[in-house]
Amino acid sequence: MVVHDSLLARLHDKTLVVEAAKVGTRWVYNATDGQRFDVHNPSTGVILASLPALSAGDARKAIADAKKAQLSWVKKTGKDRAAHLMRWHRLWIDNADDLATILTAEQGKPFTEARGEILYGAAYLEWFAEEAKRIYGDVIPAHVENARILVLKQAIGVVAAITPWNFPNAMIARKVAPALAVGCAMVAKPAAETPLSTLALAVLADRAGIPDGLFSVITARSGAEFGREVTSNPDVSKITFTGSTEVGRILMRQGAEQIKKLGLELGGNAPFIVFDDADLDSAVEGAILAKFRNAGQTCVCANRIYVQSSIHDAFVAKFVTRVRNLKVGDGFEPDTVIGPLINRSSVAKVQDHIEDAIKQGAVLLTGGSPDGGTHFVEPTVIIGACASMKVATEETFGPLAPIFRFDDVDEVIELANSSEFGLSGYFYAKDMARIFKVAEALEVGIVGVNTGLISTEVAPFGGVKQSGLGREGSRYGADDYLEIKYICLGGQSA
Repeated sequence: MVVHDSLLARLHDKTLVVEAAKVGTRWVYNATDGQRFDVHNPSTGVILASLPALSAGDARKAIADAKKAQLSWVKKTGKDRAAHLMRWHRLWIDNADDLATILTAEQGKPFTEARGEILYGAAYLEWFAEEAKRIYGDVIPAHVENARILVLKQAIGVVAAITPWNFPNAMIARKVAPALAVGCAMVAKPAAETPLSTLALAVLADRAGIPDGLFSVITARSGAEFGREVTSNPDVSKITFTGSTEVGRILMRQGAEQIKKLGLELGGNAPFIVFDDADLDSAVEGAILAKFRNAGQTCVCANRIYVQSSIHDAFVAKFVTRVRNLKVGDGFEPDTVIGPLINRSSVAKVQDHIEDAIKQGAVLLTGGSPDGGTHFVEPTVIIGACASMKVATEETFGPLAPIFRFDDVDEVIELANSSEFGLSGYFYAKDMARIFKVAEALEVGIVGVNTGLISTEVAPFGGVKQSGLGREGSRYGADDYLEIKYICLGGQSA
């Protein structure tokens, strides 16, 4: 298979697209059994490339190479590891347009949005390169006169990463940056829909001088075999996963036998609340950002929009006007705001949620038309949503905005917290007493107050309840890749 001309023609550096996997110290172009899988452009259906469908044996080889590489890597100073990561970071920035082109081609999101993701992902490399020099321990006052107590933070070892298709650059960045910064090695399994972005980063890792074996990328149709291998392999010390809560539960069960350390960033069902003292224009813009970024295919997407009764109609009028002006199309077309959904099952889920809501009495204000066999779905707004609808309990993961009406703050807090998920939540208000009450009461890991943009490398990202375990980003993001060791020094003179 040769990489499709529709992609190559857009690239300055065509060598960034590879039809191979990075297994430990070598690039593997063919699976042992000859099996391959295709990567499609969701906008056009064109086959972009064909990749080897690797097996558990290949993952095992990558893990063995990672263990060897990590033993040398962890001995380097934080300053040395930082220098490697900064060289990699520079290459991400220098190749941002090509990386964004690859991302748009295989994932579908608008090019401008894709380029934003590249820069966002690169920011994690820069941040954790700086943190590599600041992995501090402690000296604790001792319990007896002739002892000293030291606390060390040490790299956990080999890390296995499983990343999703919706942010194929940023999700690997949030994992590989802290792992390598503190002295770990990583074996990554990107989603079968979007592996080319991660492979391009592996190409740049080689150019940056990241030691062989330290960062592997395993390509496969399904993550199940990879998941079984990494949860059972004793040389894997930690698993980090971003994806569905259902798969997160499977990884927890499989890893329980060896008590694997897990970092899980799972599903969400974010409430977006607009109170009667909010700036309506700002709230509308925030809702557009939080709801329709990446065609609604984000884990922190506003899934349930609650608007206080006294301003409900005014908000809806402004919101619908904005939604009707959002351009849907191929991510490479100028002014496209909403690209395609990743596959047909995603389209079917959105349409099922729309139909279910309408059957239960919701009113369709805009959008909702059948997509005619493509992966494009019109941005859709419904009003009259209620707690019994699928949109209230399930993560839609598409451009559907259901609007719920509420009367008072205690009522909406209860509604917002009624979900099993607890990743993110948003609200717009001006009264400071209300702001603190709601921010503290929401059962989520991330709260956006008067903003629809919450993701940044400098803040901890993660959820509570069934939205996951651990945090990514910020100084807290390094902790999941470190073990704490306590050393008691006896026989010390006073």
